[in-house]
Amino acid sequence: MPSEKIPSLSDAALERRNRFREHFYRQVQWEDLDSAHVAELIDRAAKEDLAGAGFRYACEKPGDPTSELFLSPDQKVTATLVARQPMTVAGLRMAPAILDRFDSKLKIEFLVRDGESVSAKTALAEITGSAPSLFTAERTLLNFVQMLSGIATETHRLTKLLEATKTRLLDTRKTHPGYRALTKYAVSAGGGWNHRLGLYDRIMLKDNHLAANASSFESAFAEAVSKARDLRPDLPIEVEIDSLVQLPTVLSAEPDMILFDNFSTTDIQKAVSIVGGRCLTEISGNVTAESLPQLAPLGADFISTGATVHQSRWVDLGLDLAS
Repeated sequence: MPSEKIPSLSDAALERRNRFREHFYRQVQWEDLDSAHVAELIDRAAKEDLAGAGFRYACEKPGDPTSELFLSPDQKVTATLVARQPMTVAGLRMAPAILDRFDSKLKIEFLVRDGESVSAKTALAEITGSAPSLFTAERTLLNFVQMLSGIATETHRLTKLLEATKTRLLDTRKTHPGYRALTKYAVSAGGGWNHRLGLYDRIMLKDNHLAANASSFESAFAEAVSKARDLRPDLPIEVEIDSLVQLPTVLSAEPDMILFDNFSTTDIQKAVSIVGGRCLTEISGNVTAESLPQLAPLGADFISTGATVHQSRWVDLGLDLAS
């Protein structure tokens, strides 16, 4: 490991750290989401059930013929949304918009909130209204809440493995296409923290960006960070490295965060010690529930993983009619 001297943090770097703190320590809230975007996702889901959206052949008579033929619009019912397993809840905030898409007269009363962890048999909400409307809306409602609660539940499970440390669990951009905002929200509901929301809101330099932009790998880091800082001072800068020998050069360039990609636990410990708080640090690369206990005590600010999404499983929910 090179023993070159790393300068202390400059006033400019300190100013950037304070300015971008909320960017790095971010948990997306329901109020952060675009209601029109959420409504569009709901509408698409409804059209899949009611009109075969996505298929080439036309649906001549959209609707729910089973409910229309065998249930009276005047028949009123009360149903309870019930957890069939322990879970962390997410997606209930969507429920009013989902029900309104099918029938504006359907009413819901929440019994728990998004972000709460509940046991099996817990009642989450009570819905009242027209029987055919509720039965037509049921699957769309369950699909969203089951999917998002599955992400929140897995996130909560993983964050519990870090709770004795200062390290926070980050999500990634590995999300279901079109569902980025909802996925980020579900991660937050589960107690996780949000990495960049997209390509647009952070400069993140990787090997491929650097290789073509300088005469040497070492000078590439400094040149790229300097260029990014000059041309986009409004954006935080993160640099990904995959070798400990790259760290002194990168650290001297004063990025806002450094990502250690697929480092060994020994090298992570060394890297965190070398950084010494000069910038934020992130561990990434094949992070799983099995590896988190080994990574948690190493002192990094963040550990990022796509497992909050791609290892999540839909939770088991039921809509039970009142007898």
